Amino acid sequence: MATYQRQRYLLMTVDPVHIGAGGYRLGRVDNSIVREPGTRVPKIPGTSLHGAARSYAAQLYETPEAAGQSQDKVQNPDQNPVCYTFGYIKKTNNGNDVKAYSGVVNIFDAHVLLFPVYSMTGPVWVTTPGRLREAGFTVKHNGADLATEPQTGTVLLTWARQHALNLGWLMVEVKAQISVEAPVEWQKEQRWQAINDHIVLVSESLFSHVVNSNLEVRTSVAIDPERGAAEDKALFTYEALPRATFLTTEVVLDDYREAFPKDKCGAGKTDKNNPLPGDPWHGPLDVVKAGLHMIEWLGVGGMGTRGFGRLVIVGEPLEQKYGEERGNEQ
Repeated sequence: MATYQRQRYLLMTVDPVHIGAGGYRLGRVDNSIVREPGTRVPKIPGTSLHGAARSYAAQLYETPEAAGQSQDKVQNPDQNPVCYTFGYIKKTNNGNDVKAYSGVVNIFDAHVLLFPVYSMTGPVWVTTPGRLREAGFTVKHNGADLATEPQTGTVLLTWARQHALNLGWLMVEVKAQISVEAPVEWQKEQRWQAINDHIVLVSESLFSHVVNSNLEVRTSVAIDPERGAAEDKALFTYEALPRATFLTTEVVLDDYREAFPKDKCGAGKTDKNNPLPGDPWHGPLDVVKAGLHMIEWLGVGGMGTRGFGRLVIVGEPLEQKYGEERGNEQ
């Protein structure tokens, strides 16, 4: 019987992250980032995370040929944990014979959960009750679960304040104090504890406006290599998710093959003198986790040479197996 398992990751941007929408457009910036079609809230596509995780896992396993669109140079892809996890296409006999298997993991889009915004009290992290609950958090008011979301133009805070509060350029009325409790896998994480007393809850209708009005926007210019000076008419702007943005993404395992090559990576590799860094790979989800961990070092998306792209995993992922109640993952 196939194994179905889901992991939910909490991620935080260490640098600004730019996942470009492609091309130029007329508007606030030249190079815009990917957004949800309905809400217009920026996101990190699952394809970007999938590609980065696969590439970095292949480098960790010292088989870089296991990354990319074709794995023709991989000797035994069935015995390569990276190919097993993410799938592979191998052509032989001058391309006449094709052997292909789809991967056993799905990596979904990373959605913004907590967005940093400047205020008169310092930086605060803006979110909505619905986004917190979907990610496994508990929101309470006066000891009971929060029943309704804030009205447009009002906010709920995790600290005591009576006067109005600004979120960037927007002034809002403070209605009440609430508390936000994280799942046990994330409660003691230092990054979560640092912001727990600086969370602002807004309505879903206001969240998109707050996020899009406070994205990081930078200006760059192309350099003429011969003169070492700026090229004429080469000025351009681009936007990015700012540092300390928290996002959530899900990884779903559909191990329909049930043939993961554990003997090839139990304590690293079969060669004990050349073990894999980090935790051993006991299954496909360990391969994904190892690849995602490397994003903290090598980044994801564009503008990587300009200091963009790094994400860090916060705490341990929430886990749930198929058939378990959703509440058991908290």
